[in-house]
Amino acid sequence: MKLTLALLVICLANQSLKAQHILVSRNAAISFYSSTVLEDIEAKSTTANSAMDTSTGELIFKVSNTSFQFKKKLMQEHFNENYMESERYPYSEFKGKIIGDYNLNINGTYHVKVEGMLFIHGVSKSYTNVAELIVNNKNIVASTIFKVRIADHRIQVPSLVFKNIAEFVDVKIMALYQPKNQQ
Repeated sequence: MKLTLALLVICLANQSLKAQHILVSRNAAISFYSSTVLEDIEAKSTTANSAMDTSTGELIFKVSNTSFQFKKKLMQEHFNENYMESERYPYSEFKGKIIGDYNLNINGTYHVKVEGMLFIHGVSKSYTNVAELIVNNKNIVASTIFKVRIADHRIQVPSLVFKNIAEFVDVKIMALYQPKNQQ
């Protein structure tokens, strides 16, 4: 009986220690921007979810494609129906790992690399980017910009509007990570 109780206490302590390494962001901001001579296209979502394991550097982002807001409703409709096919591919996701040193116990700005797989429109593609981590009292503000070639994710652009949409889109990500129990 004492052995069972001791094992249970050790298991619970281990889970508690693991939970201390998990930081979450429930309202991460993801925006994208496309610029051409004819038109600029910009949209933003502030409802992305993300989690980071500070002990391994692993992280994941997930955003609903229908959560992106545009200045023009017609752009939003075309984005969801024609380009992203949001009914078929409701989410975009990044799973990766932080490469580089940062210390959750020392406030400061750290420049690291993020590498992983970006899943958009049913297609996964490997990306490596520079990211900035700002540590402040065990919270982290993370930011990066991905330069995404839309053809790499099989997003079809009709020839009629081909000149309105850039070949590459800048995808900006900013997330405030806090310990899981502070959320």
